[in-house]
Amino acid sequence: MPGSRLILMLLLAACATARPPVPQHQTGMLADVDVPNGEKLLLRTAAKGVQIYTCKAKAADAAEYEWVLKAPEAELFDENSAKIGKHYGGPTWELADGSKVAGEVVKRAAVQGSIPWLLLKAKPNDGAGKLSAVRYIKRTDTSGGVAPATGCDAAHAGAEVRVQYLATYDFYGAP
Repeated sequence: MPGSRLILMLLLAACATARPPVPQHQTGMLADVDVPNGEKLLLRTAAKGVQIYTCKAKAADAAEYEWVLKAPEAELFDENSAKIGKHYGGPTWELADGSKVAGEVVKRAAVQGSIPWLLLKAKPNDGAGKLSAVRYIKRTDTSGGVAPATGCDAAHAGAEVRVQYLATYDFYGAP
């Protein structure tokens, strides 16, 4: 599997490097999830993991079923492709220094064929470490992670699927 390992390392390196110029068709999406003026970029991470979906009956019609996001599960990497933390349900981001931050979605921008870009407001955090001063989290550069279009019905109620995704998470706080 040395070839697979090389491909993984190249993908992680590509995700962890500084963001390339944003294609013209995506500049509006960046504006859709922009942080408020005055916020400073504190940390940028690349994420590689899965979005976990559960097959559930629709709230509006219990006879119909849909894939519902249960939680993300991803590893976070710095600009040198070193693993520095993890991302999981809440949504929560936790670094190796023990700091963590949870967020709540305030804005989203749809991405065709991929999970949306998001702006999240950090929930109150009284810990210490790199994530203690975070006020906003932005998810961009997403690839994959979309719930399957089929396979969820009464016979599969409660089933889970894990869909691979990549993303960039930027953490912002006061200057």
